[in-house]
Amino acid sequence: MVSDAVFFVLAVLAVAAGVMVFVVDSMARATFSLLTSLLAVAGVVVLLGLNYLGIVIALMMTIEMAIMAVFMIMYMMNPAGLMPMTMMHNAKGSAVMCTALFVLLAAGILLAPWPARKGRPPRDVTMDLGLSLMGPQMLTMMTLGMALFATIVSSVVLATRRGRYDRLGDGLDAGHSDDPVRGGVGR
Repeated sequence: MVSDAVFFVLAVLAVAAGVMVFVVDSMARATFSLLTSLLAVAGVVVLLGLNYLGIVIALMMTIEMAIMAVFMIMYMMNPAGLMPMTMMHNAKGSAVMCTALFVLLAAGILLAPWPARKGRPPRDVTMDLGLSLMGPQMLTMMTLGMALFATIVSSVVLATRRGRYDRLGDGLDAGHSDDPVRGGVGR
C-alpha cells in the first residue's frame, strides 16, 4: 500500500518536473527540472525491484546534469544560463507532433496483444539483469565507468584553471579585468 502511494507520487513528480523543463525560462532551471524528473524515474525503477539499475540511473543522470551545468556556466554567454530564454521552438508544430506520437504510443499499448507470463521471475532480478546486459564483462565495465568518470572530472578541473570571478573579482565589479592573456572584449 505504501509502495503504491510512493509510486504514484514519484510518477506525478517525474511528469510534472518533465513539464517544468519546458515551462521555466532558463537553461539552468531546465537542467535541474530534468534532473528531478530523472531521479523520480530512478525511484520508480527501484520500486519495481531493480535496485542496481535504479541506482545507476540516479548516479548517471546526476553526474550528467552536473557536467551540463558546469559547461553552461563556462561557455554560455549569459551568466550560468540564468537569463530568461524560451525553451520552446516551433511550439505549434511540436505540440501537434507530440500529441500524435502520444496517441500512437497509447494505442500501441492498449491494442497490442500482450503475452501471458510464463514461469516465475528470478530470485535476484538485479544479478540476472546485469548478466544479461554485460555478461562476464561486468567488472570490466564497472572499472571502465570509474575510469571515464575520473577522466571527465580531471579534464574539467584542468580546463578551468581560472574561474569566472578571477577576471573582475568576487562581486564582478572591478574597474578592469585581470587577464593574463591579451585579447577578448575591449582589446
